[in-house]
Amino acid sequence: MRKDDTRRFLLDAMLKLVSERGYAGAKTRDVAAEAGVTELTLFRHFGSKERMFEEVLKNYTFIPRFKNLMPELAGLSAEDAIELIASRYLETLLERKPLIKILHAEVHTYPESIRTVYNNFMREMQGTLSAYIQSLQKQGILNHDMSAIIASRMFLWVLFSYFRTEVIMNNGGVKKKDVREIVRIFSRGVLPRTSGADGGGAS
Repeated sequence: MRKDDTRRFLLDAMLKLVSERGYAGAKTRDVAAEAGVTELTLFRHFGSKERMFEEVLKNYTFIPRFKNLMPELAGLSAEDAIELIASRYLETLLERKPLIKILHAEVHTYPESIRTVYNNFMREMQGTLSAYIQSLQKQGILNHDMSAIIASRMFLWVLFSYFRTEVIMNNGGVKKKDVREIVRIFSRGVLPRTSGADGGGAS
């Protein structure tokens, strides 16, 4: 078995067992058995369970998908690009529903080292989106006065809250019209536009 294949099998197995049992319940010996290798091989590849969990988050969540999405965004208007990002983000959450559900329920019970891994992942995802928002600001497409990192946090949090309510709590689905409305509010704001110098505010 090639080294890359072994690594992929181990990550697939970790994803499967964490999604079913949670982080604490996914024992390294069981992950190794699921992947068809020894526990020693698991530690040879990743060093620790915490490091392996970090790799699962990086490889099976939105960050790699968002980075691969960048070429598709180039020819779109800002609002269409933001809608595509929102749609792909929600698609990723849907694909990883068991993992998201169990992590959301258990994350506060994890040891400090695992909460740090999880929080670092969230910061990286926010930073990736923030960098894209900053690139639009530099082009004059988005308001340069707003904080890109706050905007990215708000955007991701609203989408995740929508997913949690509609999919996890209500056992429903993601509606395209809802995504479009979320993006419209995010990109245009809630106050009526005026012809004033500040470009916004209620009359």
